[in-house]
Amino acid sequence: MQIPKLDVAYSTRLCFGCGEDNPIGLKLKPVYDGERVRAEFTPGEYHQGWDNVTHAGILYTLLDEVTAYVILCCGIDFGVTAKSEVRFKQVALINEPIQISAWVTKLTRRLVETKGVLALKDNTVIAEGSSLFYVWRRSKKTVLWDMDGVIANSGSFHFAAWQETFAKRGVNFTKKDFTKFFGIRNDFIIRNVLGEGLSEENVESIVQEKEASFREKAKGNIKPFPGVIKLLNTIKKGNFKQVLVSSAPKENIDLLNSELNLEGIFDCIVSGREVAESKPSPQISLLAAEKLGAEPKDCIVIEDSPFGVKAAKAAGMRCLAVTNTHPKQNLGEADKIVNSLEDIDLITLIRRV
Repeated sequence: MQIPKLDVAYSTRLCFGCGEDNPIGLKLKPVYDGERVRAEFTPGEYHQGWDNVTHAGILYTLLDEVTAYVILCCGIDFGVTAKSEVRFKQVALINEPIQISAWVTKLTRRLVETKGVLALKDNTVIAEGSSLFYVWRRSKKTVLWDMDGVIANSGSFHFAAWQETFAKRGVNFTKKDFTKFFGIRNDFIIRNVLGEGLSEENVESIVQEKEASFREKAKGNIKPFPGVIKLLNTIKKGNFKQVLVSSAPKENIDLLNSELNLEGIFDCIVSGREVAESKPSPQISLLAAEKLGAEPKDCIVIEDSPFGVKAAKAAGMRCLAVTNTHPKQNLGEADKIVNSLEDIDLITLIRRV
């Protein structure tokens, strides 16, 4: 089979199955639960063959479209349908919702085999299908994760540690102060609070004191934010690269990785000490991309702070912001904003951010 020649920056916006800009399309919005891709579609009068019966071609299109998204969730950016077989078991009346699901049955370097099912809401099976796809191009998408405030619900321990550290120096560090600076590097915070005249040795001493206090308070008490672990594992299972990019020192990163059992999840880790500038500088994001051989345009950054969002956009990357520590109005530069990562599946992350 001859593979079609496509531009590198191809678009699916006019796709008949899922394109949002196609006025006569089906506008499917598949989601991935970590095992299967699912979608729902209600055929209308313009989708019928016989009176009030959905056209078989539409039913096949539903299967083909959702199984195509299955290969996306395997880290394959583009595949070509080589063979499909469909067995129709039941008529599908128009105006009745159809549940669509599909999953991988076999995966090799060159080929993907899938199964798909169409069913009514009472689980009556309308059609079953199997498809074979040729792998044309593997995805280059890379996900950059911030740690504190995105993965780890660690803000209260950082705040307590900062309060304790600054109180010893006669400074009342308020919740408003903490929210303003949360997510950027320690030396930047210290110089903003205590002044630019501090020596490097003094700043480093304060950093060590604060972080030791944080680790003492956090150990045994850190919890992940909702939806995080599932999304991390789904990205890993899909063979997408992901990197932990944190302004925190490596000792903190190691502690939180251990506390949350994240060893082996990330392809690499980049800490704030590896770059000269703190967020909102793009240095740390660009270094992470460089370490994984990724182009900025292929990177998606998950952030929770305005400084982090600015750093991602300055690096030329897409950004998903979650309102764990800052309100939506402070994260407006992000490409997509959600209240929880429970609202994000792999397809949404890769295609809709």
